Order: sequence, then structure tokens, then C-alpha cells
Amino acid sequence: MPAEWEKHSRTWLAWPNEKLDWPGKFAPIPWVFAEIARHITASEKLGLVVKNKTAEKLAQEFLDKSGVNLGMVEFLVHPTNRGWMRDCGAIFVSNKKKKEIVALDFEFNAWAKYHNFQYDNKLAKVIANKLGINSVKPVHKNRNVVLEGGAIEVNGSGTLITTKECFLSKKQCRNPGFTQADYEQVFADYLGVSNVIWLNKGIVGDDTHGHVDDITRFVNRDTVVTVVEKNRKDKNNAILDENLQILKSSRIENGTNLNVIELPMPQPVVFDGEILPASYANFLIANKTILVPIFNDPLDREALNILASSFPKHEVVGIYARDLVWGLGTIHCLTQQQPEI
Repeated sequence: MPAEWEKHSRTWLAWPNEKLDWPGKFAPIPWVFAEIARHITASEKLGLVVKNKTAEKLAQEFLDKSGVNLGMVEFLVHPTNRGWMRDCGAIFVSNKKKKEIVALDFEFNAWAKYHNFQYDNKLAKVIANKLGINSVKPVHKNRNVVLEGGAIEVNGSGTLITTKECFLSKKQCRNPGFTQADYEQVFADYLGVSNVIWLNKGIVGDDTHGHVDDITRFVNRDTVVTVVEKNRKDKNNAILDENLQILKSSRIENGTNLNVIELPMPQPVVFDGEILPASYANFLIANKTILVPIFNDPLDREALNILASSFPKHEVVGIYARDLVWGLGTIHCLTQQQPEI
């Protein structure tokens, strides 16, 4: 699996249609999607999934009003349940000897939490067919493997970071009976991974039960940014400190020490009494731009500066996400990159 900073041919996004994902707050969401699309299409194509032709026309209106270059948008009509593309879309891997990419069609069961995922579970195969590329359904112990893209973070050279909470907990269990060794075999067989760093838990409020893309992200082969919470009274303090210590003692696939850069957490984002999984780590690396969720927080500037230093060749852009995170995810969760060969 290539690293996210390797060149993309396009990024995939699904136009929002499930209003219950943002109950009482759906109206601004299409505009946030349009803003994400505007920045992606500045440097690469956008594959946009819409549930029907009516939705395609509506999306075009939002995108056009927002200044998106529609010539860089390719629509794919397919019904979706929620359409969080990082988790239900294809995960692309490359075979550099054959100069081809393959779409991995992992099973998607809505984070082992919701009942309506049947349309989303078909997306990876539909995308592969649209692109005219091969798709592979990962199998282990004679079972189709459930896995979401937000649960894994790779450096493109053989190291993967994930959490025990997501894969090894009995709560929201993706693959009952699978052990740590089973998952490491799946990572090796289908993602080309030889080295796995296991963090413990994800942040408070994470609907997925431990996705790594809210806490720790590679910025180059041997360096990660990882979120920390300095307030000792905050529930995330101990969780993130434990992950930080694990990372500081970890190595990448060639035995080199992992470099660790601390990234702040925003002040808790609470809506309707619920703590939301707001994190600066949920950024997207596009070809020329880093899109970072921001929350009208004094720490927005500090987070953007840290990421600008980590990606000196990219333009770092903040996307207002205080409304977006009411859907329990932000920019990285919504998107999935397709590497260019």
C-alpha cells in the first residue's frame, strides 16, 4: 500500500445524503464538502460518488457555486448508506513490477455498530469496475476480512500503525476470533506490511472504536505526528500519553527509530451534550495540499504551523470542521486516495 503522500491520480469522496449522520445540522454540510472538493481539484481529479442523477445535479450546483473546477470531477452514480469513503471505499495497493494498481475490497460492516451498510459494502467493487482495474477480496482463515481504511496508517515502505482497541477489542468486533497474529498476517498478505506498531486506544468520542487516523499519522517514511492532550483532567490525557510512549520506543521496518512530533488536541468540541472526535490528525494529504480540520480554536494556528513544517512542499489549508465533526468524522474519514502508477 503506497503512502498517502505518494502521487495520486484522484481522490474519492461521496456526496452527503444521510441527514441522520448530522441530525439537526445537515444544512452546512454540502458546503463543507464543496470546499474540500475545491481544494482537492486544485491538484488532482476528484471521483465523486452520488446516489442518483438528481443528487449529481444537486452536487454540481453546490460545486459550481463554490468555484470548483467541474472539469476535474468525475461522477459515479451508486447508492450509498453513509459513504465515508476512507472506510467503505476501495483501498488501493500497487504492484510496481506489473505497473498496476489493485482495489482491495475488504468487507465493510459499518464499524460493527450499525445495521444499514449494504450499499456501502458494494462500493469498492463498483469503483474498481468503473476504473477498469482488478479487485481482490481479502480472505483469511476462509473468511472475508472486515477492515476499514481509517483503522490503518502506512509509510509505504512496510510499516503500519493501528490500535488494539479497534481490532482486538470484543466491543464492535470486526472479525470474531482473529488474533493479533491473524491481523499481522492479513497486513502482510494484502498490504505488503512487514512491521506493525500497535497503539492501545483511540480518542474519546470515536464512533469507530479506535481508528488510528484520529491520533497518529505518518508525514514521511520514518516520522509521525501524534496528538497529545496536556490537560491532565481531560479523558484523552492518559490515552494519548500511553500511545506517545509506545511510539517513542518504536522502530520502522528497517530498524530505524521512529521520529515523533507532538500535535495538540483542540479544546473539547461538545454538541448536544456529546463529546465529538475532533482531532487535527484527521487531515488529508493531497498532491499539493494538506487539508486540515480546524475548530475555531486558539490551537488551530499551532496545529497548522506544525503540519506546515512537516510538509514544506505542500500548501497547508484549514477547513472549518466544527459542524462536520457532528457526523463523528472529518476530512480524512470522508476521502480515499487513489495512487498513480
